[in-house]
Amino acid sequence: MKLSDFDYDLPENLIATAPVSPRDHSRLLVLDKMRGAIEHKNFYDLVDYLHKGDVLVLNDSKVVPARLYGKKITGGKVEVFLHQQKEDNWQCLIGGRGVKAGMEIEFGNGRELVGQIVKNNNDGTFEISFNKKGKAFWKIVEVLGEVPIPPYIKKQRELSESEDFDGRDEISYQTVYANDQKKGSVAAPTAGLHFTPELLKRIRDKGVQIEHVTLHVGLGTFAPVKTDDFKEHKMHSEFVEIRKEVLDRIVRAKDKKKKIITVGTTSTRALEAYAESHENLRLFNDVYSGFVNIFIYPGFEFKFVDAMITNFHLPKSTLLMLVSALAGTENIQNAYAEAIKERYRFYSYGDGMFIS
Repeated sequence: MKLSDFDYDLPENLIATAPVSPRDHSRLLVLDKMRGAIEHKNFYDLVDYLHKGDVLVLNDSKVVPARLYGKKITGGKVEVFLHQQKEDNWQCLIGGRGVKAGMEIEFGNGRELVGQIVKNNNDGTFEISFNKKGKAFWKIVEVLGEVPIPPYIKKQRELSESEDFDGRDEISYQTVYANDQKKGSVAAPTAGLHFTPELLKRIRDKGVQIEHVTLHVGLGTFAPVKTDDFKEHKMHSEFVEIRKEVLDRIVRAKDKKKKIITVGTTSTRALEAYAESHENLRLFNDVYSGFVNIFIYPGFEFKFVDAMITNFHLPKSTLLMLVSALAGTENIQNAYAEAIKERYRFYSYGDGMFIS
């Protein structure tokens, strides 16, 4: 297989620039991965496809206002994008002239927050040490920072005035179950944006087991695959954390032949990264945590995941390869062609798909 096998043409007016309200009133394409059959539903119909004893796995990571605007102590504007926390420092992207190690950047009025560039990582990112840590750091960032919406949404908003949106991405670009203690994503786990508290209650009332894992979505989710032999692509690392009791309950459900359904590619990567590093799924410590760079494409053998709720992904992306690995490349090609024909809304704020 080649990168071109994961390409498709999408009309620009199908790129969603704003979410549906209520969230669970988006559309839902249901794809049977064994038969290739397709059904057209609404997202709130999802509950009809779930059964008592099924396990629904959500990523509870919270999107941080990762875009900060500052200025160099020596003068000149600088844009800093928080990418990944590395112990006490942050790996960041920096936009501006004359950026180099040792330079100080101040944010806000005066010196509310000051960052010093510790080093150039020579991979397009820099390591910054901030003068504030922990809660004090987040308190300032929550005020000064902006939620970084995907670039294709920004572009489409500039090109189209067809959708009315009040710009409150800090609310709409966050799942209703995002955990304030799990801050760290620079992009939303978008499959989860369709859920409402009411829908989650209906799912629980049906006897579905809901579990939470954490994967902090990094910039790698937008990184293009540049090699025609896509297997040569290097994934960015992302931080994962899964509690022991969660793993224990999921493994016990799996032993009982219950269906494990992940919400999004992020929850999928979290579980399958654990499985990849543990030949015996039952040998877990108090918590599974660390940085992973799992790359899932057709031919991958899933050890946990049976079904997935996902959105419609960009052409030639690693996310499209992941869903093709679960559902089959031909099935995904057919489903995407059908979605375009039926004018589904695509990408982060778009409609959903249930691969069953």
